[in-house]
Amino acid sequence: MDFNFTEEQTMIRDSLARLIKDQYDFDTRRKVVASKEGWRPKMWAQFAELGLLAAPFSEADGGLGGGPIDAMVVMEEFGKGLVVEPFLQSVVVGGGFLKRGTDGQKAEHLAPMMAGERVFAFAYAEPKGRYNLADLETTATKDGAGWKISGHKAVVVGAPWASHLIVTARTAGGRRDTKGIGVFIVAKDAKGVTTRDYPTVDGRRASEVHFDNVSVGADAVIGDVANGLPLIERVTDEAIAALCAEACGAMKVAQTMTVEYSRQRKQFGTPIGKFQVLQHKMVDMFMEAEQSVSMTYMATLKLDEDDVTRKKAASAAKVRIGQAGRFVGQNAIQIHGGMGMTDELAIGHYFKRLTIIDSEFGNVDHHLKRYTDLSAADLAVAAE
Repeated sequence: MDFNFTEEQTMIRDSLARLIKDQYDFDTRRKVVASKEGWRPKMWAQFAELGLLAAPFSEADGGLGGGPIDAMVVMEEFGKGLVVEPFLQSVVVGGGFLKRGTDGQKAEHLAPMMAGERVFAFAYAEPKGRYNLADLETTATKDGAGWKISGHKAVVVGAPWASHLIVTARTAGGRRDTKGIGVFIVAKDAKGVTTRDYPTVDGRRASEVHFDNVSVGADAVIGDVANGLPLIERVTDEAIAALCAEACGAMKVAQTMTVEYSRQRKQFGTPIGKFQVLQHKMVDMFMEAEQSVSMTYMATLKLDEDDVTRKKAASAAKVRIGQAGRFVGQNAIQIHGGMGMTDELAIGHYFKRLTIIDSEFGNVDHHLKRYTDLSAADLAVAAE
């Protein structure tokens, strides 16, 4: 299996690394996060100019001919810089749905999204849903040729910056049925959509989104309106792989920062990096980060496999990254001491982001169960 990156992917990584170093230093990020907007639309436009928003899409869809590996490259560099702009929500998730939509939907939404002119957020989580993608109280009822959507979506990351929402809603069946689920494109300024925006602990912005008989046309439906769960799971697994790449970038920086700090901080006239117990911890942090990279590669390369293989790879990676992120983050803070959690020191912000990544699209416990259930189903089929 070839783990080498293409020349184009290497160029993307190098260009993005330089951009983040020059224009996304820690002090600048703090100012952006603390600002009223919480992000930089001009930076988003710059990402579009560099081709980052088009990189993961095929040339047939108007992209640069890349795929999940290109998204992985971008997300790892974003993780290193703790970039808050909604690449995951708009490009990986929003674009993931749109590229599987109709030609009309691609023409109307995908091209403006790649140009940075249209931003998407994924409204899927609900207050009582936990991590079950099929646990939906938001409903979509038939209204002539179109639909009316009503319900409440919780913690919609990136929604304050979005122009459109990708919304999951129940079209038939009971609350947790796997059938009867549809995916809809909804303009955020549509009549009946209300939002309550707030900052998140890791420096991003999210919204509680309420839908009150929001009317959408038949052209707002992505895929099978009665059986949209397989598509939702596929796009979510793609998001998990990209999220794991972001975590790898954040872990690498956290580990490097900790090693550097241990060389400078002295106790009893000696750099604490010379203490053997701390050396062992920092080696373990390095190993956790490297293992996470391997798992992320595996999950990304298996996104085009059959459903069971893809799901197992995504869950295995999410478990490993969740455990590694906690280990790296907690030990980085411990070695830095109490000052590690102050707002002025970068390491605390990496710890917060790694902590939140564990809870996005299912935490360690959720994905351990998902992997176990899929493996048990495999064994049952093999035994027949």
